[in-house]
Order: sequence, then C-alpha cells, then structure tokens
Amino acid sequence: MKRLLLTVLLCGAISCVVGQESKKVTTTNVQMTLHNQATSTQRIPKEIYGHFAEHLGRCIYGGIWVGEESEIPNEKGYRVDVLEALRALKVPVLRWPGGCFADEYHWMDGIGPREKRPKMVNTNWGGTVEDNSFGTHEFLNFCELLGCEPYVNGNVGSGSVEEMAKWVEYMTSDADSPMANLRRENGRDKPWKVKYFGVGNENWGCGGNMYPEYYSDLYRRYATFCKNYSGNRLYRIACGASDYDYNWTDVLMRRVGRQMQGLSLHYYSVLDWGRKGSATDFNSDDWYAVMGKCSEVETVIKRHCEIMDRYDPTRRIDLILDEWGTWWNVEPGTNPGHLYQQNTLRDAMVAAVSLNIFHKYTYRLKMANIAQMVNVLQSVILTRDDEMVLTPTYHLFKMYIPHQGAEYLPLHYESKQLRDKNNRVVNTLSATASRADDGTVTITLANVDLESDCRITIALDDDKKYDVSGSILTSKNITDHNTFENPECIKTVKYDDFKSQKGSVEVVLPTKSIVTLTLK
Repeated sequence: MKRLLLTVLLCGAISCVVGQESKKVTTTNVQMTLHNQATSTQRIPKEIYGHFAEHLGRCIYGGIWVGEESEIPNEKGYRVDVLEALRALKVPVLRWPGGCFADEYHWMDGIGPREKRPKMVNTNWGGTVEDNSFGTHEFLNFCELLGCEPYVNGNVGSGSVEEMAKWVEYMTSDADSPMANLRRENGRDKPWKVKYFGVGNENWGCGGNMYPEYYSDLYRRYATFCKNYSGNRLYRIACGASDYDYNWTDVLMRRVGRQMQGLSLHYYSVLDWGRKGSATDFNSDDWYAVMGKCSEVETVIKRHCEIMDRYDPTRRIDLILDEWGTWWNVEPGTNPGHLYQQNTLRDAMVAAVSLNIFHKYTYRLKMANIAQMVNVLQSVILTRDDEMVLTPTYHLFKMYIPHQGAEYLPLHYESKQLRDKNNRVVNTLSATASRADDGTVTITLANVDLESDCRITIALDDDKKYDVSGSILTSKNITDHNTFENPECIKTVKYDDFKSQKGSVEVVLPTKSIVTLTLK
C-alpha cells in the first residue's frame, strides 16, 4: 500500500511566549506537498461527527422537543427549525439520554401515554422537574426523522440488570414477548434498529464513583443480559476513562476485553474546572491556552490507543470519544445547572483542531460525540422560544461534511509553535485532507495564529490543473458570536484567495481562520 503523504515545510518556524494580540499582521510561508494519486485504506468514519443530547437544561425540552400542542412549529412534537438544521448537518449518530442523567434514568417512566408518565427531578442538572414526555419512542423516532443511528446509554449506576435487559428487548425484539408486546401497546409494532448501546456512563464519577475493577465486573454482568433480538446486533460500549486516567483503560482492557466492542473516553478542553472562564469575554492569552488544551487530546488518544494495542493488537475493540468539546461558565442570569453558554469563533477553532486530530487516529477511534447538540456546552444550535441561532460550531461541522466516510490522506508537517500561558505547545497550523469515492479531494486548513497570515503553496503529484473552490470561516474579533439579534455575525462564506495552476494550488490563510479547499 502506498501511503498518501502530505509534507509541509514551514519556513521560519519559531517558539515564543504568547503575549497580547499584535496589531501588525505578518505572513508565514508554507510549502506543502500532496501525493493525491496514491491510495490509502484508512477511512474517516462518518460517526466521528456524532452528537450528544442529554436531558440537561434546554437541550431536549425547548431545544429538540416542544410537544405537539406547542405554538412553535413542530413535526410530531419536534421543532421543525431544529430538525431541518440538523438534517442539513447530516448527523450520523446521536447519543441519549446521558451523560450523568443516564445513570439515574429509568426508561419505563418514559413510555406509555404522556399524561400518565411520572415526573422526575433531574438531580444532576439544576434540580429541574421533567415530565418524561420525551422518552424511548420520542428519541428513536427522532433518530429516524434525522436519518441517524441511535446510541442509547443504559443505567448501571442506579438501575438493575433486569431493567437494562428489558429495555433492549423492548426496543429491538419482534417476538411475541412481554416487552415487545408492551411496545406494540404503546403504538410501535415494528422494533427499532439499535446498534450502539452504552453500558453505563462515567461510572468512575457521577455514574456510581466506582473503581475500574468493580465496574469491569458489573459490565460483564450487565452486558451478558443485553441480548441480540430479531436480527439486531448490539455494539456494546463500555464506560471508559476520563482524560488522563490510563489505569482505567488498562483495567478494562485486561478484565473485559472481547466482551465489549467499544470503549469510551471523555475529554473536555477545560483549563480549570473551578474557574472555567467566560465564553465571550477573553483575550489572546485565553485563546491560545484553550488551543493548547484541545491539542493535548492527541497525546491522550495516543496513550489510550497504545494501551489498547497491548491487549488488542488486531484492533477489534474501538475507541469511542463520546463526550468532547469546550466548557465555559454559564451565561449570566441562567441556571448554573443548565450549562447554557455562548459559542464564538474560538469554539469553532477548537472543533477544527480537534477534528483534524481525530482523523489521524481513525484506525482505532471510530466515533466522537460533541457535547452537546442544542443549548448546552458547545452546542451547534441555540434556541429562545420560537427563535433559533446556528453557532460558529454548526458552520464548522457543515464545512467538514465532505470528510464523512472519505479516504483519509495522511499529513506530515512542521508548524510554527507558540507557548501558551500554561507552557503548553500550540501549533499554529492544523490541517487534514481526504478523498471521496468520486475522486474529489477536500483539504481543510486551520490557522490558529492571531498575528500571522499563512501563505501555503500545495504541490500536487500530477500536472493536472484542478477545478478548485473554497470556503472560509472567520471573523473580525475572536470574541464574535451569533446572537438572536445578529444571527449571522459568523458564518461560512465563499473564499477565492487562491491560485490554481498545473501541479499546484496556492492559498492564503488569514489569521484565526478555517479554510476548506475542494479539488475536482
């Protein structure tokens, strides 16, 4: 197999300590080579672009679900504006009901006539009283409307083996059995296809404060009774580690091994859990600091993959990064437990750098779920009553759609490096490339630098002059964001500051920008 090699020689690479933003913009020149005629067997699973919707704040209620009686335009209770926006993103997989909520959720409270469902207090997230009007049917039907795979997270922390086993039967069995017949009584004759099933969530923390040895035994027990029904085959995901807890991965791989198909990992680009900082009020030092933290996910993924390789050299078990993204202080005046935050260009840049890293490790990393879909953390959509705003992260995800399922083109390059205020290394250039089945090549480039444009000359390994088109996501200020009063402050626009000729493409990457080039 020939490996696709993207070689970048960066002129004038330097290291320095980041200070305040400079008013003078300089230019860095980059020579890049793309061997676009070679072949590769590594593909970028579309599930890398997965999402996460927890019963948290206004993610579900008011964000996705408003009910059939709502004055807000809806389709069978689902907001039409949100549904259409998510369809445009080509969401491949959606995780539900949590998160921490999963291990206090009892699924039978969320089935049957909605007016008869018991209420519950969401003890993890703000003490909100929920009426359980959004349950199993509502979630799985929503996934069908979106055209995405459901990823259901079961309750290990406060639930029983019997409860989990019956849930799987209820959703997936076509037999003449008690749970399948109960589903029919509740209006769904045909079972759903449910591939991804998580056995617990963050069981080292909110899911029960367990040791990995104890959880391993629980996983083996619970997973044993999660059966395959009616041709449905479960892809069982064990609760994995948080961040740098490499011992948890070691224990799970050693004690569970082949009884799981996937092992989860959580990683948030948080600098200080006690003082997360404002989503919209920050300076250049803060900008670079979060870029350093989000870039560190590469070291974390690599270390967990190395441990998995020791126990599973054939890579039968997948790594699932089912929670990732930014986490800031909530917006002033909102419930602290609802985790409602704004979304700036900084968040979009974090997503670009993160996704570029994820692509490199898709030989083991097979799914990633940004937290969260609507109105919570690094959401792609914000809502207020009947209004909706698409965030910079939404526009970033839309830019990356061509990479879904495409052939990965490996990169090798040296970047100009900075040191952030926490002494982490920040690479100012981040890049990825892929090729679709029809031969179209997509190159996505992110310039993290606030002081230097980046002029890149891409040398191609043939003499063909390609038809090139481009798009860009940037803004005047790093704190810019979309509001209900100004919903299009930041959005993707056409970009044409490039030159295409036989055997090469030259593009100028402005400061703090993400640019996608399409070569046909």
